[in-house]
Amino acid sequence: MDVTSAPLTDREISLIRTSLAVVAPQAPEMTVYFYTVLFARYPGVRALFPDNMDVQRDRLLRGLLRIIDLVDDVDNLVRFCSRLGQDHRKFGALEAHYPAVGECLLASLARYAGTAWNAEVAAAWTHAYTVAAQVMTAAAADDTRLRPATWEAQIVRHEHRGDGIAEITVRPDLPYPYVAGQYVSMETPWYPRTWRHYSPAHAPRADHSLTFHVRAVHRGQVSHALVHRAAPGHRVRLGPPQGDMTLAAAGDRDLLLVAGGTGLAPVRALLEEAAASGMRRYADLFVGARTARELYGLHDMLRLAQRHHWLSVRAAVSHEDIPGQQGTLPQVLREFGPWNQHEAFLCGPPGMVTAAVQVLLRQGTPEARIHHDPLDTPVLTAPLTPPRPAQEIDQL
Repeated sequence: MDVTSAPLTDREISLIRTSLAVVAPQAPEMTVYFYTVLFARYPGVRALFPDNMDVQRDRLLRGLLRIIDLVDDVDNLVRFCSRLGQDHRKFGALEAHYPAVGECLLASLARYAGTAWNAEVAAAWTHAYTVAAQVMTAAAADDTRLRPATWEAQIVRHEHRGDGIAEITVRPDLPYPYVAGQYVSMETPWYPRTWRHYSPAHAPRADHSLTFHVRAVHRGQVSHALVHRAAPGHRVRLGPPQGDMTLAAAGDRDLLLVAGGTGLAPVRALLEEAAASGMRRYADLFVGARTARELYGLHDMLRLAQRHHWLSVRAAVSHEDIPGQQGTLPQVLREFGPWNQHEAFLCGPPGMVTAAVQVLLRQGTPEARIHHDPLDTPVLTAPLTPPRPAQEIDQL
């Protein structure tokens, strides 16, 4: 849909944001009420959602807030809603569901906005929701012509690697196209309609199999099931690949790669692709952990460095006194910098990534040359502006 043919007026935007500010302090209660009304009026919709609604309620609120934030930015509003529409295909969302959701959303807003709600405000919200829903349904329809909503896959290998990490290989029933460095959403049979994101630890293979490195995180139901319950023969579902942390963004610059824990998986995929391409630039890899025992995958990377002169590998340990680099990854990065001439790829715990980004920015690395996956729900928090070609960045 071309939303520029029916843009929201300044008055409508003002009314929407003013009424949302009234509702905001009651947002958690409003989202509970919304789903209660939705499931009561349209019980068939309940099957689209996971049993545990806590995460889903938060997703609705943050998605709504981002739409409102972009309501006067047509291009990015279209990008965000298109992404939402494509992602919602894996949940089984149909075009007929959107009017039901809009009806219950407006009923919830009216209840919690109180005296701030009137016919004019309702009309503004109806216009905004209609625009968003039309973009989402159009994007879903376009995506349907290009690829499946999900890929069924079977676990063909499951190996424990210690410290709560399992190496899990799946083989999709249909070819699964992706690019090294991207990530994949996965649904398990133990928690239907609950999706979690994992990165393939390699470049695309001829047999289309994918290997993921999964750590059983605290209170992580899906990760615990994959590490401790999954076995060869079990079936999973994969959503479409996502993410722009690929070598295409790097131009011909040398690479800086920073990996904490299982964040090594996409970095490993990037290095595998770089090796296969016969690249002629240098790559510095930093692998970090709390203790030497937790330096997951380090030996594999050292063996790779022995085969390729362009790769340098360093390890950093923050909570153990051993020979080698001491400190957190951001601290070690600062010591070996500056990295302002490199293209940087970071993956690992959110705190580590955030701190490492700040180190690189302070050392003069342009923000456009720092790449990492979204640190939260990807479809809600991924950058909207497509990566600019390397030549354009150089000119800027």
